Amino acid sequence: MDSEIIFALCIPFAGTMLGSAFVFFLRDHMSVTLQRILLGFASGVMVSASVWSLLLPSMEMAGTEKAATIVPAAVGLLAGMAFLLLIDLLTPHLHPGESRPEGPQSHLSRTTMLALAVTIHNLPEGMAVGVVIATLMQGGTNLTIASILSVSLGIAIQNIPEGAIISMPLRAEGNSRMKSFLIGALSGLVEPIGSIAIILLASTLQPLLPYLLSFAAGAMLYVVVEELIPEASQGEHSNLGTIGFAVGFVLMMTLDVVLG
Repeated sequence: MDSEIIFALCIPFAGTMLGSAFVFFLRDHMSVTLQRILLGFASGVMVSASVWSLLLPSMEMAGTEKAATIVPAAVGLLAGMAFLLLIDLLTPHLHPGESRPEGPQSHLSRTTMLALAVTIHNLPEGMAVGVVIATLMQGGTNLTIASILSVSLGIAIQNIPEGAIISMPLRAEGNSRMKSFLIGALSGLVEPIGSIAIILLASTLQPLLPYLLSFAAGAMLYVVVEELIPEASQGEHSNLGTIGFAVGFVLMMTLDVVLG
């Protein structure tokens, strides 16, 4: 089981590395059409993972009474969204394709702010993997090692387009292909670090695990609603992002049901 958990911790980061490596094979600019499809796909995976792998187990852990089951899910989800909103407001970052950075004014380079933008995206994904592993270790739900692998694999799959979406703009900013790859790949390090931190605190946080599951879901949904879907829906042919969303959602749902 230990080796499987280590594998589950590593494969999301591997997905980010694989996506960042696209900078070696594609032209300096990713087409808008492909970017919309990939953003929609990533959104579908994250929404599906939030529901099937986080919110439903959160309610399952909370008990059998309907009133009791909804409290951790609702409180944790809102707290997760508030947490990401706070990070968004306090961290200077720049989204690919945008000319004006968000957050407080700073003297950071555009390259650094692009990297910070994708790091914010990766934080809740690392938390999601960690809290699912911690929940399995503490017991109390129907989660299995296969459930963990489905979450981890789903996040790794959506990290592939995310890695490409960050490394390609870095290349467009004038960075070398190798530097663009390294920055894009290293932005994914926050995922295993966040996962391990949650796991190490698992015994202490055991009573809060239902809240942490929904907290991770809220943080992931914040990224989807605030950034991924709006970016996928800009301009013409926004239906391509919608199609990508549907494919990503169904793929993640299938992984969770079949493997879980």
